Amino acid sequence: MVDQPATIRASGLQPGERVTIRAELMDGDNQRWTSQADFTADAQGSTDTSRQAPIAGSYKEVSAMGLVWSMMPRSGKESRYRPPKGYAPQTIEFQLLRKGEQLATARLEQVEVAEGVHRVPVHDGDLRGVLYLPPGTGRHPGVLVVGGSEGGYPGRRAAWLASHGYAAFALAYFHYEDLPELLAGIPLEYFGRALSWMARRPEIMADRVAVMGGSRGGELALQLGSLYPRVGAVVAYVPSNVRNQACCGFTPVPYSWTWQGKPLAFRPTRGKAGELTPEAVIAVEHTQGPVLLISGEADGVWPSSSMADAVVSRLQRHHFAYSVEHLKYPHAGHGAGRPEIVPAWMGASKQPISGAEMNPGGSPKGNAESSLDAIPKVLDFLQKNLPQK
Repeated sequence: MVDQPATIRASGLQPGERVTIRAELMDGDNQRWTSQADFTADAQGSTDTSRQAPIAGSYKEVSAMGLVWSMMPRSGKESRYRPPKGYAPQTIEFQLLRKGEQLATARLEQVEVAEGVHRVPVHDGDLRGVLYLPPGTGRHPGVLVVGGSEGGYPGRRAAWLASHGYAAFALAYFHYEDLPELLAGIPLEYFGRALSWMARRPEIMADRVAVMGGSRGGELALQLGSLYPRVGAVVAYVPSNVRNQACCGFTPVPYSWTWQGKPLAFRPTRGKAGELTPEAVIAVEHTQGPVLLISGEADGVWPSSSMADAVVSRLQRHHFAYSVEHLKYPHAGHGAGRPEIVPAWMGASKQPISGAEMNPGGSPKGNAESSLDAIPKVLDFLQKNLPQK
């Protein structure tokens, strides 16, 4: 699975000799990514990326997957790695070289979706999206997965959760089919209908449902947790503690969300967290379950770490009855904690709807370390609070 580390080992070498391992892949946009690292064989004539730091190359530290996350685009033009289309496996080719001569090759296939995961397109009333069901029969804990300012539906994150035993509903709420084109004036009751729909599904445990989202979806996940007692846990990646203005480009109304037919207060510009109007801050203390926050201190899109800290502080002031945890990564950017171990370099890119340039921030090492640390912690959080048995 793409969220599992793999170790690259070589044996049968001369003790103490220097060898090079090169890695290469073609991503979903047919862009070539490469890395390489030099190692000194140990006394048994072996190298092992989980135990040895390279003596030169694309990364410096001991890291089993260093040759993967340190890859860079050959063209120098790509802004970020794109996974293969249609959830196809990602193939990574390795070469073992001695003084430029190839000694051996190996191949790693990273799979995004576990075998047996079932995809159910949803077009029910005004609900749009895709339900991902785990292998096997019976009921499963549910996760409502909401995306951010890119619109559409967050299928890859939902497929990841389904691969780990959760019935994950990747819900679209704008920029998809007949839904609104922009993140503007979205009724929060829409998400309540999605939660009720999940509770009626025979595959889902109605009393074990969480909400997960990233960026504007992290803001939304916190908002939904504060509104709907049915939400038993919240996972918010690089979130905002406050409702933000409509997005992206020229919008018909300035507010993002409505509740009971009325616009909700929002932050009109991206100011500092301490300059917010109280009405725009999400009342996270009303959440009826534990909260997990993931952020990057090098976030180039917005200050997710300080905003997640503000969530924690607010919950502490209100003597929040449930657990709250903030996974804060000092060198990670707006992609902090993403559930995949892939090339971690992220350059500036265009916002998919407005076309505005965005720099996610973070270093490849920082982004990769955040994923390696957060993946098992997010799964442990869900298993603890939405037990599957």
